[in-house]
Amino acid sequence: MMKSFVNVVSAAASLAAVALMPVGPAFAADQLTVTSFGGAYQASVRKAYFEPFMKATGVKITEDEYNGEVAKLRAMVKSKTVTWDVVDTALDSAMLLCAEGLVEMIDWKKLGIDRSKLTWSDKQDCGVPYVISSFVIAYDKSKLPNPPKTIADFFDTQKFPGKRGLKKVPDKALEWALIADGVAVKDVYKVLNTPEGVDRAFKKLDTIKKDIVWYQSNAQPTQLLADGQVVMTSTPHGRIYDAVKNSGKTFEIMWDAQHQEPGIWTIPKGSPRLDAAYKFLTFAATPQPQARLSASLPYAPANKDAMALVDPAILPYLPTALDHMANALLRDAGFWAEKGDELRQRFNAWLAK
Repeated sequence: MMKSFVNVVSAAASLAAVALMPVGPAFAADQLTVTSFGGAYQASVRKAYFEPFMKATGVKITEDEYNGEVAKLRAMVKSKTVTWDVVDTALDSAMLLCAEGLVEMIDWKKLGIDRSKLTWSDKQDCGVPYVISSFVIAYDKSKLPNPPKTIADFFDTQKFPGKRGLKKVPDKALEWALIADGVAVKDVYKVLNTPEGVDRAFKKLDTIKKDIVWYQSNAQPTQLLADGQVVMTSTPHGRIYDAVKNSGKTFEIMWDAQHQEPGIWTIPKGSPRLDAAYKFLTFAATPQPQARLSASLPYAPANKDAMALVDPAILPYLPTALDHMANALLRDAGFWAEKGDELRQRFNAWLAK
């Protein structure tokens, strides 16, 4: 039964690829600039998406990298100097950009993809989910034989003395602070949506503020661990998998309160290559490239049919694995789209104190 299902999915994906095949030689206009997050992650995206897409369609992809900053894309669109055709974004960024009219609303009929097949696609109208990723706490087990087990341990500097790495943004830090302070995962956003809850989160962050090493790029936390600058750090979980598998590091993931969210492909408003961008989104939404990405880095596919194509050996490393979901925090992108600017201002003022 499973084998026949896999064959059906593979055949469907193959037909989709055939439909994307160029009918003639590629022209100068048959090119795209696609922007993602760099590092090992983008290298995996290149192999899973960019290279197969170029081979299937003849459309040339030029890559760019960024750290997810909305301001850069907003400036491009408003100044009518759009040089990015497809951009990898977080869900709340996609929602915010959509509300501001800065990215294209997705025409699902033009895309030719059944929207119900894509997890998280019902949360927004301006992007195509293609991956489910997670931010976690990680440590070097060779240096920390008595490892942290809960997010409260991240905030316990007596039991675990030393520096901690955190990304220099309020999201994740505020949610984790509340969970460490005793708020149930299911109630985190309800509490954070009140002035008292925000105060409570910052008060908890105060307890480790002097022990935090702030970083800005997702490539930095693994280096902080490797150099011994921190005893534990927040990090994209795939970076840890890559460091262990390909660099022989003795890093370990602590899955408690993992912060889970989808990756979304969006098309900036004003892209001069809209048709080619839609070709890419159609390709990216199909099961095969999503399963290929999981084979390279253990990010879960957003297309439900892709799970049948994922190597069973990879399944235990996915953030969606049953063992990792017990206390997972699913990001409330709507909350961050609405409250993000306000909380970032409060966070920056707190940092400056």
